[in-house]
Parts: sequence; C-alpha cells; structure tokens
Amino acid sequence: MARKMSGQNKLAWLRIAGIAGILTPVTAFTFIGLAVASYPQFNWVNNALSDLGVVPGVTSTLFNFGLYLSGLFFFIFAVGLFKSLDEHIIGKIGAVVFVLASLSLEGIGIFTENTRPWHLIFSVAFFVLIPIALLVVAGYYLLKRQKSMAAFTLLTAFVAAAPWVLQFLINYVSGVAVPEAVSAIAGSIWAVVSGFKMFRAGSRAKTP
Repeated sequence: MARKMSGQNKLAWLRIAGIAGILTPVTAFTFIGLAVASYPQFNWVNNALSDLGVVPGVTSTLFNFGLYLSGLFFFIFAVGLFKSLDEHIIGKIGAVVFVLASLSLEGIGIFTENTRPWHLIFSVAFFVLIPIALLVVAGYYLLKRQKSMAAFTLLTAFVAAAPWVLQFLINYVSGVAVPEAVSAIAGSIWAVVSGFKMFRAGSRAKTP
C-alpha cells in the first residue's frame, strides 16, 4: 500500500512539474514582453534584459515579478525532473544543476541590476548552468539509449551556449539582450517539450 501511494505521489509530482515546465517560459516571456512594450526606449542591440528591472514604475514591476514567478515554476519543474530522471546518478546531477539554475533566476529578479556584484553573479550563473545542465541530462539520455531526446538535448545545449561564445569572440552586439533571449528561448523550447513529456508520464493509466 505504501509503495502504491509512493508511486501515485510521484505521478502527481510529474504532472505538476510538467505543467510548471510549460508555464516557466510562458510566464517569463509574457512579462518580459509586457515590460519591453511599456518601455519604448529599450533597444535589443544596446541593452540587456536586466535593464528593464531597474526602470522606475510599471516596467521594473512587470519584469521582476515575471522573474520571481517563472523562477518558482522553474524550481518546481527542476524538482520534478529530479524525480523523473532518478534511474541514474547522472540524471540526478543534471536535475540538481537545473535546481541551481532556477535559484539563479530568482536571484536575478531579487538582486536587480543596480545591486552589485550579486546581480552579475546570479546572471552569469543562470546562463552558464543552463547549458551545463542540458549537457549532463543529454548524457543521461544517452546512457538510457533514448537517442532522440539525447540529440535534442545536446542540440539545445549548443544553441543555448553559442550566442554567448560568439559574443565573447566577436562582440556582435553592444548589449547582451540578444544572447540572453536566444539562450533563454533555446532552454524554453526544451522545457516545454520536457514538460509535456513529464506530464504525459505522470498521466499514464495506473495499473492495479
């Protein structure tokens, strides 16, 4: 009976975490979009997204609240990922790195751009941890012989890291909003796909 309840709890967690994984990027980009729309002076080439978090009034409120909320959803998703990838230590490590990334996202919103050096520390941590987590999870899928998910996750890690590598090599934009957005979109696509996958796993018919 206890084992059955434990299994049911895991399925419930997977459903909740799957929904959270889908809501993470939806929430983040909705509020970022609203913040950008509320501040016409924002320039994708010259600004960083975090510049929106220190604009007085509605702009900073929208931006920072979006980070708080999406960071919370991301944390729930990462915990569910830990339960989903529990068949090998590599999967657990990857999920833990995602948990750290979710806490970094919360830190970006709590410690705004004018809070130095904490904002920079959390920002760098977030954009470094995402590709690392994806690489580790790709290794898990390879070990589990889930080749399509391994390839998709590896590709996502590459796309998430590439704009930052290019920025450091050739400095193609004066601000960092573009690499931030490209990296975040790549991770978001992976989160949505994984969220659907997790939700379906948690919704499968329970055998007696």
